[in-house]
Amino acid sequence: QVQLVESGGDLVQAGGSLRLSCVASRIIFSITAMGWYRQAPGKQRELVATITRYGLTNYADSVKGRFTISRDNAKNTVYLQMNSLKPEDTAVYYCNAYPNSWGQGTQVTVSS
Repeated sequence: QVQLVESGGDLVQAGGSLRLSCVASRIIFSITAMGWYRQAPGKQRELVATITRYGLTNYADSVKGRFTISRDNAKNTVYLQMNSLKPEDTAVYYCNAYPNSWGQGTQVTVSS
């Protein structure tokens, strides 16, 4: 069974930055598309960013220009660099290994 462990969530002021990490195990990481999703209280889980095995990326419009997804296949790790954070970015952030493996989530809280 695939295991995904996220870290890096924190409380940060608006305008600040955070980097989330997700370490994968029990998976052929290098050929797996990875993604970050988030879920705010009372809202559905939504896509934040994805990255293919070839490094092609896709972002939600709300985070374009502020967030960057990347991967290190040697470390079985996918990252989400989040800059210029806004209060509306507050959510639990989940790592996804395509198609349907999920981590436990890490809380990101942005104060105004």
